[in-house]
Amino acid sequence: MSEYLECVIVEHNPSQKTIDRAVIWLHGLGASGHDFEPVVPQLGLSDDMAVRFIFPHAPQRPVTINGGMVMPAWYDIFEMSLERKVDIAQIEQSSQQIHDLIAREIERGVAPEHIVMAGFSQGGAVAYHVALGYPQRLAGLMALSTYLATNDNIDYSAANQDLPILIEHGTQDPVVPIILGEQANQLLSTKGYNIDYRTYPMAHQVCMPQIQGIGKWLNKFLG
Repeated sequence: MSEYLECVIVEHNPSQKTIDRAVIWLHGLGASGHDFEPVVPQLGLSDDMAVRFIFPHAPQRPVTINGGMVMPAWYDIFEMSLERKVDIAQIEQSSQQIHDLIAREIERGVAPEHIVMAGFSQGGAVAYHVALGYPQRLAGLMALSTYLATNDNIDYSAANQDLPILIEHGTQDPVVPIILGEQANQLLSTKGYNIDYRTYPMAHQVCMPQIQGIGKWLNKFLG
């Protein structure tokens, strides 16, 4: 039996119908599953949907760029160059832990095509790795203020070749420069993916117009 990551769970509209939709949303470096918990009521999700939001806590591990300090991290970052030298093996390990969470949702009765993968910053790099290589069709992928770290290591899945992908980035992001979001957009567009690329006048964060836009996107692709 899998030992699942600890998660924060928020359910939208559970009293109206059986939950048959899910969003697995990964936080950034040093944060926790509580980071995006307050966003759910602000999304404006349709009352026709019953959605379980799963916000996992990343494991505690030393992070090289932070002097080896132990903190919640999906993987180690060796170097904050534009190319982002990272621990690929740890991304793959974290991805497998997310695969286990997807499997648990499927066991609970949520079809894979009704599951959205989402991630912010470091969590977005893992979300890319999971969704683009997942062997069954998912509902969509949200990549927020993040970068595609594992292009050379992803076994791109034919089942998700037409996966709807929402890429969003702040134009003033000092942590993950916007060029990294643009590079992911260009790379995946050339591979034929259905990309919705949006920018907002913000730093390394989310903003209310963006949250409202995410809600509309979820209503479309989860509805």
